[in-house]
Amino acid sequence: MSPEEAKGEMLRLAIEIERHNRIYYVEGDSEISDLEYDGMFRDLELLEQRFPEFATPDSPTKRVGGEPVDGFEQRAHAVPMLSIDDVFSEEELAEFFARLQKNLGNEKIPVTIEPKIDGVAVALHYRNGLLDYAVTRGDGRVGDVITGNVRTIRSIPLKLADDAPTWLEVRGEIFMRTDRFAKLNESRQEAGLPAFKNPRNATAGALKLLDSREVAKRPLDFIAHGLGGHEGVDFESVNSFHELLHHHGIPANEPLWEAESFEGTLKAVQELDLKRHDLAYGTDGAVIKVNAVADQIRLGNTARAPRWAAAFKYPPEQVETVLREITVQVGRTGTMTPVAELDPVQVSGTTVRRATLHNQDEIDRKDVRIGDTVVIEKAGEIIPAVVKVIKDKRKPGAEAYDLFAAIEGKCPSCGTAIVKPEGFVAWKCLNPACPAKAANQVKQFVSRKALDIDGVGSIVAEKLVEREMVSSPLDLFSLTESQLAPMNLGTVEEPRILGPKNAAKILLSLEKARSAPLHRWIFGIGITQVGESAARELARLHQNFRELAQSEILAELRTLQTGQRKEDNEKLAVFEIASEVGPTVAGSVLDYFALPAGQAFLARLEELKIEPASDNYAPTRTPAGSGEENAVTGKTFVITGTLSAPRGDFKERILALGGKVAGSVSGKTDYLLAGESAGSKLTKAESLGVEILSEEAFETLAAS
Repeated sequence: MSPEEAKGEMLRLAIEIERHNRIYYVEGDSEISDLEYDGMFRDLELLEQRFPEFATPDSPTKRVGGEPVDGFEQRAHAVPMLSIDDVFSEEELAEFFARLQKNLGNEKIPVTIEPKIDGVAVALHYRNGLLDYAVTRGDGRVGDVITGNVRTIRSIPLKLADDAPTWLEVRGEIFMRTDRFAKLNESRQEAGLPAFKNPRNATAGALKLLDSREVAKRPLDFIAHGLGGHEGVDFESVNSFHELLHHHGIPANEPLWEAESFEGTLKAVQELDLKRHDLAYGTDGAVIKVNAVADQIRLGNTARAPRWAAAFKYPPEQVETVLREITVQVGRTGTMTPVAELDPVQVSGTTVRRATLHNQDEIDRKDVRIGDTVVIEKAGEIIPAVVKVIKDKRKPGAEAYDLFAAIEGKCPSCGTAIVKPEGFVAWKCLNPACPAKAANQVKQFVSRKALDIDGVGSIVAEKLVEREMVSSPLDLFSLTESQLAPMNLGTVEEPRILGPKNAAKILLSLEKARSAPLHRWIFGIGITQVGESAARELARLHQNFRELAQSEILAELRTLQTGQRKEDNEKLAVFEIASEVGPTVAGSVLDYFALPAGQAFLARLEELKIEPASDNYAPTRTPAGSGEENAVTGKTFVITGTLSAPRGDFKERILALGGKVAGSVSGKTDYLLAGESAGSKLTKAESLGVEILSEEAFETLAAS
């Protein structure tokens, strides 16, 4: 490839990668598989290594983070980042609206109402369409420059459209989505690390890290809600600012209500109170803004806050209840997690009966005792957490809780003595045959992103282990219909029999899983630190499990010291290893296969005559687009309705043939693969003129 060709290809790849970032992180959709995305990303990385003179500061590859900095530079805000005055009742909200009416001399005041995001405030400065720098709120006058950390957040565009203003300062919140925060805490607890208190604390802590490569590992997101300094553009209203955000692919704060009266404003605030529990992030209020910029200027600011905005704060999402018992759960890796068993209580619209206590250190810090009246909240957790104890209501004689003593130093599942490894805050069971660990391992193994075994959910997995029909995931492949069909999923008093139909479905799914690609197997066996993306990368570098277990690549990678880069190691540079696989993952994989459990897994695979093979093996990558093309290559599909096989099977086939699979129908959709009960996607496809394929028509197309 000539330098000019390389320059053009680098530009094309950068634009395409950022387009897919926007589709995935902003629009919540996808057009391509993770494998295709990773391939484009790696192609761009390789070209930047070969032609560094064409690498740009706004390249998507910069999102993986750079070298650690010694400290954050401080920078003054061009326009002060003021606070917003809070109102705590309908009466105070009415007073705020009355002041607007008085100061503007109108009865009707157009306002917008939007969620108040519980995140960390930041200002993004774009110069001529490129992200120039990002700065925290600080004291409102001066903040910390955190540009390197912000570049790792994939929902933030590094480059705007060609018609971008000369200077645009976009203000918003960096935060963690509720589900991603829960997964982060879950992984920390499994690793024996202290859990984060709430998403905001986790976000703030991440942004204070001086190593942006570590920041890139945190699931940070961004939503814009305000305008700072700007040149080369004028705004008439909040609405016109939102239109600009959408135009440039900057995530905007939504949903957005509009009103003209106090009654309308109050109604919107109440509607948001109902909807906010379904939002992907934590919110504790509603922000009301005067819509017209001219009116905002007329109203002006006080020394600390604008007169044209207010934040209505909802009552705290905290409730009191009684902690009746503390049970101990055993995770997939043997980590002991204490759980508070509560008197049922309503929190954020749902009935809560249990709350996590994280670990013994957390119990000691909060002085939690059985029988205490406690305050609980969701705080971004899927399982709510105990916030504090109401000690005035503590009953006499309540004893401090000691997890080790409560379970007599033994795993509640298998009776093995528990240990607390050096440097860990959690107790662990190290017995590889522990039933609780086995049940959780089976759940991981059969999950959709792993082997996708239809019919084996949490209850079936637990019962299989409980009935001693399965002690490890691979035992599933030895099950028979005569064993499965009569299995009781209920109790003796209220039996619930699995039945021959469900048994046959499980066995059919297991038979298909024998030929599942290597990356699904790697993810399925649940090696510590190995997530879905890391599993795909490991499968790209290795053809099978035997090669993975004896990997010279991972052995070399494991030797890297802190601060050493894979790209600077002669033995590793040729493989262009993605950021998801580093020394920690390498060590975890090699340690797993060195243990008796790992060796037993390989031997059992051989006994079962199962030989998982990589379907993306390319240790030294071939440039994207060099494969043989067919009628599916480059086409975008949407799959809907009931088909003869799981939709995931059809998705895998389409991706293998070079096609793309999106989650929703749009004007860019080439085909809708529709089974029975197709529903709204079929209706939309018909309205857009998208070609609709039956399963038979798809098979014909795939074979052409």
